[in-house]
Amino acid sequence: MTDSPTDVSDPLPEGAFVTDPASPDLSSQDPDWWRQAVIYQVYPRSFADSDGDGIGDLPGITSRLTHLASLGVDALWLSPFYPSELADGGYDVADFRDVDPRLGTLADFDAMVTEAHRLGLKILVDLVPNHTSDQHVWFQEALASPPGSAARARYVFRDGRGEHGELPPSDWVSRFGGSAWRRVPDGQWYLHLFAPEQPDLDWSNEEVREDFRRTLRFWSDRGVDGFRIDVAHGLAKDLAEPLRDMGENQFKGDHDLLPDGTHPHWDRDEVHEIYRDWRVIMDSYTPPRMAVAEAWVKNSRRVLYTRPDELGQAFNFEYLQAEWSAAALRKVITESLATAAAAGASATWVLSNHDVIRHASRLALPPGTDTDAWLLSGGARPAEDRALGLRRARAATLLMLALPGSSYLYQGEELGLPEVADLPAGALQDPVWEQTGHTRKGRDGCRVPLPWTREGSSYGFGPGGAWLPQPPSFGELSVAAQHGEKDSTLELYRSALRLRRELQGDESLEWLSAPDEATEDGAAGIVHFARSTGWRCLTNLSGRAVALPSGELLLASSSLTDRQLPPDTTVWLRDGN
Repeated sequence: MTDSPTDVSDPLPEGAFVTDPASPDLSSQDPDWWRQAVIYQVYPRSFADSDGDGIGDLPGITSRLTHLASLGVDALWLSPFYPSELADGGYDVADFRDVDPRLGTLADFDAMVTEAHRLGLKILVDLVPNHTSDQHVWFQEALASPPGSAARARYVFRDGRGEHGELPPSDWVSRFGGSAWRRVPDGQWYLHLFAPEQPDLDWSNEEVREDFRRTLRFWSDRGVDGFRIDVAHGLAKDLAEPLRDMGENQFKGDHDLLPDGTHPHWDRDEVHEIYRDWRVIMDSYTPPRMAVAEAWVKNSRRVLYTRPDELGQAFNFEYLQAEWSAAALRKVITESLATAAAAGASATWVLSNHDVIRHASRLALPPGTDTDAWLLSGGARPAEDRALGLRRARAATLLMLALPGSSYLYQGEELGLPEVADLPAGALQDPVWEQTGHTRKGRDGCRVPLPWTREGSSYGFGPGGAWLPQPPSFGELSVAAQHGEKDSTLELYRSALRLRRELQGDESLEWLSAPDEATEDGAAGIVHFARSTGWRCLTNLSGRAVALPSGELLLASSSLTDRQLPPDTTVWLRDGN
């Protein structure tokens, strides 16, 4: 049996909205549309496949844009769709100003943008400025050119250490495991802070800078509304000889950076002049193009990327990483709002993306679980409490969508999809698997293609199979299975996004004490705050039911009985008269 994205076209359900004239101005002319937008991440190869080759593509995305309009998001962000050998899921880019032929053409891209704008949706595209693919014409030219040539100066080539140059130029490590240096046949070494197929560019080279200015203009001219900047904290590097060894100060974890911007290749102060240069270009358009930084840095350093003369916004990974407790969440929310306000930016919130375990599974695991070991066990040790995970995921999402600022959703989370932890070794494609000697399984489990229908060779993903195997459970989690089902996760997202648009106010909140607790800081297990337009959000993380305060119940992440708020549940309330 075959199936295709057009078998279930998922038209806008009766009563669904695309735009709401009473909502904040999200038209193409509003320069601040992004400040409190909901942006949906599309991983193109896993969203929808139009031609049956098992890989999602741009026409597939276009065919499913009504799903996103019906969901109620404001924009979609596309992970890389550029020509790539897929050494790192498309983040090894061979041409920054074209479309991978397996995913479509530039004409297909233009058609997608046109249809998205017709439906009231903005488009963001991923930029990957830290590195290219080793198949990029520049790198192939560099390999064919001698040491010291202009072609090699676009990248970071260095002579090795040791009597015969047989040792890497420094002890720097790759984020994917092993040395960050690879030797070429003539004896020099090139830097790759990620996979060997992703050689790092040298951003002190003016030719590199000018090429990315051209790339910004290329996509802006085609109508994109903004950019997500991959590895935004990695572009500037201290390449003065001799290169500094890092020893114990290697970037082993997300917050192991030196605190003052002096690490040789992560979060250096010099990176900000690059983004000030970009802002001039982005502001030359009407409205200005927005940008959001992927910068895995501490809150105090992340704020630098969000300044108005730079990118304006950065992902808040502290929220994603926060433990499921009232004290931890309140602390992260308070600090995130304060730092964003200090920079004149809006806060960002995210729970899942293409690089992390889906939050429906993450929240189902005991605190302190070694997730690498859990994935290696195929999700068996410890056992995943799917019901608890979904309950918490729904509560966490409703809490996130109540917060002022921008919320970023990852494709499939509106279906409550879990991590596919039991992918067989032979199916894995993430370079992390090979580079770590099969000690880390990688990120494929959150990239499994989406289910659109209950049945079919790929549950409606495309006419054929899917590039990663989908579990049988996906059928009953599909869009078709959940559409119109009152208590489904899909309908919860639709209701929440519709209400969010109606209720949205300024970028502030007021912390409220727990309804039946003496503590003011929420540490007893309740997160409770009010928004300026007369509504409140209350999340119960206490482990026991609590009585709801007065007010009209607008939405709940789980069922309530007798105005009792169960554990792991979030509600939105409208204040009474």
